[in-house]
Amino acid sequence: MVERARRADARRNEESLLEAAAAAFVASGVEAPVRDIAARAGVGTGTIYRHFPTRADLIIAVYRHQVEACAEAGPALLAGSASPHAALARWVELFVDFLVTKHGLAAVLRSDNAGFEALHAYFLDRLLPVCAELLAAAAASGEIRSDVEAYGFMRGVGNLCIGADSDPRYDARRLVGLLVDGLRLAD
Repeated sequence: MVERARRADARRNEESLLEAAAAAFVASGVEAPVRDIAARAGVGTGTIYRHFPTRADLIIAVYRHQVEACAEAGPALLAGSASPHAALARWVELFVDFLVTKHGLAAVLRSDNAGFEALHAYFLDRLLPVCAELLAAAAASGEIRSDVEAYGFMRGVGNLCIGADSDPRYDARRLVGLLVDGLRLAD
């Protein structure tokens, strides 16, 4: 029983560390100092290095953690939202948050093209079905047009997010919101 409690505690600590790293990446990019991440997580830098020996290990872990959180949010939002369109809109907001932390990932993994391709495949395998389910539910309810394909929609959202980190006047969230609103069927 002590071992199980320790493992649960270790999982919570790792999740807290990953959330702190994601927040630091949003604020300062993927090159955020490890000491800043440690301070956000309330741990020492040694704890981070014990879990993630390299920066690439940490970035990949954050990426996978966020993909899982985004994938798990879809069904929960669909079950708990006022409408399928509301669930889709909220999920897209989470997806945009994820994309913001993803910037810089390619540069870090450039030396490991196979690793980057594996992460991209993982991303598509986990998130495309969730997006497709949300789009299908919103279309079936008559809230949005029925000809929206998940892959194209996700690419569109991703393309709207490009450049958001380099131009403070560019509001990707607003533009993505307009895209989601534009899916609605006219009354």
